[in-house]
Amino acid sequence: MLDARLRRLIDPPLERLAAPLAARGLSANGATLTGFAFGLAAIAALALEAYLAGLALLLVNRACDGLDGALARRRGLSDLGGFLDIVLDFIVYAGIPFAFALADPAANALPAAFLIFSFVGTGTSFLAFAIMAAKRGLATEMRGRKSLYYLGGLTEGTETIAVFVLACLLPHWFPAIAWVFGTLCWLTTAIRIAAAWQTLR
Repeated sequence: MLDARLRRLIDPPLERLAAPLAARGLSANGATLTGFAFGLAAIAALALEAYLAGLALLLVNRACDGLDGALARRRGLSDLGGFLDIVLDFIVYAGIPFAFALADPAANALPAAFLIFSFVGTGTSFLAFAIMAAKRGLATEMRGRKSLYYLGGLTEGTETIAVFVLACLLPHWFPAIAWVFGTLCWLTTAIRIAAAWQTLR
């Protein structure tokens, strides 16, 4: 819901940061893989209940995710880059609630499972629509230039990261956060299915 608006704020500084890095030879895929390493470290830290360290590592992961797009726009978008970006992002997104489940299985396992279950709905509806949009030649740049069609919803990347930040700051509230956000994710899935039905039928 907020991704398109946020892009207008974060793209200019990311573009400025990407210029010298691209000149020094940093590739978009290099930034993606570096960010993924930080994401895995964030998952490990959260599982060990080092919540503030996990939050810091997660924020570096997200910064790298923004930077890889800026580098790709400078050096050229690629199918491999788009593939790595979305797959590794989804692994980190699913890994964060899994880490909370590991940190406190008794309190967090069931809500974490529900949240990951809800991510299956948002993720598959997003990717399936992108495949069909590519077949039909549909395109949008509402969320910047991307390698695939980004279908919006109530719970996009911005909202997901905001929820993860909140959970890291208030880890004892994770169950309530997961139940509420998971429910919103299912609303997003329903909206995407309705949009796909209208567009593709």
